[in-house]
Amino acid sequence: MGQSYAYIAIDLGAESGRVVKGILEDGKLHLEEVNRFPNGMVPIGGHYHWNLIRLYEAMVEGFKKCARSDVPIESIGVDSWGVDFVLLADDESLLGLPVAYRDSRTDGMMEKLFERIPSEAVYEKTGIAFLKFNSIYQLLALSSQKSEALKNAKHFLMIPDYFHYLFTGKMTNEYTIASTSQGLNLKTRTWDSDILQAVDAPVGLMGDLIEPGTIVDSLTKQLQTITGLGPVPIVAPGGHDTASAVAAVPAEGENWAYISSGTWSLMGIETDRPMSTQKAYEYNFTNEGGVFNTVRFLKNIMGLWLVQRCRAAFEKEIDYTTLTQMAADVPAFTTLIDPDRDIFMNPLSMTDAIADFCGQTGQPVPASEGAYIRCCLESLAMQYRLVMQQLGEIHTMQFETLHIVGGGTQNKLLNQFTADAIGMPVVAGPVEATVIGNIVVQAIGLGHIESLCEARKIIRESFPMETYTPRETSIWDQQFDRFMKLKQD
Repeated sequence: MGQSYAYIAIDLGAESGRVVKGILEDGKLHLEEVNRFPNGMVPIGGHYHWNLIRLYEAMVEGFKKCARSDVPIESIGVDSWGVDFVLLADDESLLGLPVAYRDSRTDGMMEKLFERIPSEAVYEKTGIAFLKFNSIYQLLALSSQKSEALKNAKHFLMIPDYFHYLFTGKMTNEYTIASTSQGLNLKTRTWDSDILQAVDAPVGLMGDLIEPGTIVDSLTKQLQTITGLGPVPIVAPGGHDTASAVAAVPAEGENWAYISSGTWSLMGIETDRPMSTQKAYEYNFTNEGGVFNTVRFLKNIMGLWLVQRCRAAFEKEIDYTTLTQMAADVPAFTTLIDPDRDIFMNPLSMTDAIADFCGQTGQPVPASEGAYIRCCLESLAMQYRLVMQQLGEIHTMQFETLHIVGGGTQNKLLNQFTADAIGMPVVAGPVEATVIGNIVVQAIGLGHIESLCEARKIIRESFPMETYTPRETSIWDQQFDRFMKLKQD
């Protein structure tokens, strides 16, 4: 038996969070979910907020359980969704719960910024896709509303940074999640003063940036007492959950693309330099920070949010496995939607939003729960095909494989649809990519794994994967023109 190392990864998603213990032993990684807890947007005072106190309590409970581990805990790291943040006063007190990115407060803010800085200049500076919920538009919304919180703010922390601060008492801004803000300069890899000034962010609000794998500090004495853990280091993983997920893509060689599949589908490539070409700007691709000096050149796609919210709209409780089987049993290509329309961002009812889209485009409204789910899955696969084509136009890489990682890999019907739509083998897995990527970055930061290449080899040998080969490509070819016409309506 070789040396064993144990790590704690905290992964926060829009629907749930979890504390996971990972043990690295004899070249393999083993996971144990210690505590899973709900998350969700909380409507308060006309806005949607995140309940950070509830999340913190659940993490501490997980730490208490990990303190009883047979293998000492080497480090702890947090990842989460991007763009959302907290503001702290000069005395480091929290200036209100953060507003969730699906809140409507950023409506019109993108256009307001472009009156100050042209969109082309914003993209040239940042290389980040234009999404109305990016942090800079949230800041502009606050300044436009003459927010007292923003006036009194001295510190800006993204969600993982805030929890690292609660664990250590030290404030840092981890690079990968900071890059989702659209406030970083693509060339200097630092905060862009022109962008921040244009959204009226207070001078000095943003802190120093750190790279993934950096030791932030050790667990506070108070938390050591409460949890039973010792002075465990907090090591920043890829703070953005997609950065951690991409770190766990079990790929070899270079000719591959990926989808990090969950509430969102993030589809792109890993590269060593950003691409902010005219074509990338026109197609609204983003250059987000990756781990260890890589760039995640990708596009945001609405993802399984469509399925999640359809399920919530159904009048009866149906599990996801049953819904997927129901989708497989209904006729193909009855209804298609454009997944990235604003009407699907946060509707009161997803099924009503789909029905409205059908009315606007002259299509039949799905006649059953299964028909709604099939509509979502087929439309997502079509969007993946489109984005793959756009990647091929921007980058000269000859793609051979598409890797799908994350919770969405459990939807085997979508995996097969994707292989059929793009006409390329799809390798699905690992399911727990975000947690795995979080852990291996901690391990690399502590010197327990030498490189990202070695980490991916460990992942390939530790977790199952399934390959889907294209089957019915001709019918997808025929339907793709119809899909593209819907996007133009």
